[in-house]
Amino acid sequence: MDNQESQAVTRILTEVSSGNKEAAAELWDLVYSELRDLASRKMARIPAGQTLQPTALVHEAYIRLLGSSETQWENRAHFFGAAACAMRNILVDRARKRGRIKHGGGFRRIPIQEVDPAAEMETIDLLALDEALTRLDKHDSRLCEMTMLRFFAGLTIEDTSKALGVSTATVERDWSYARAWLFREMNKGGRQTGPGGPS
Repeated sequence: MDNQESQAVTRILTEVSSGNKEAAAELWDLVYSELRDLASRKMARIPAGQTLQPTALVHEAYIRLLGSSETQWENRAHFFGAAACAMRNILVDRARKRGRIKHGGGFRRIPIQEVDPAAEMETIDLLALDEALTRLDKHDSRLCEMTMLRFFAGLTIEDTSKALGVSTATVERDWSYARAWLFREMNKGGRQTGPGGPS
């Protein structure tokens, strides 16, 4: 998405926050393709047996976003961060209900540096990741927010730095720290999984 489109999304988000229903439809047209790409990347490597499709994940996340009491999105990055959080919650809820993802069950250890965040679902225990992110939020809420933007929303280092109002060097340093912290937390008690991301 180029700068002009990003500004258009920010303008429309302001209108949606003000209760403009037409703006909500316009927002859907602008962000649907990008949200579906994000959902497809997240779900491409989920083990066989997953019945939720990327389109359904996008629709459910969008409904949750618009039905949320917090619809005061500041910009595109904030919106996609909220969308990533909604997708995380949906996938984790489904994992809990299905009972298919057990702590450490069937997962293999992988070096953090080798995993692309777009492909982490094949090797990540979603329930362990969710618990670790909850602990990270208590440990350092800004690191958790940054991780959500990078890991779930798939934002670049540059987009994340803009969204958080910090330098790219800070995001790079914090991203390395957060991955190591989460990896350690997720491997406590013999769990064989860990979050990844670009080096």
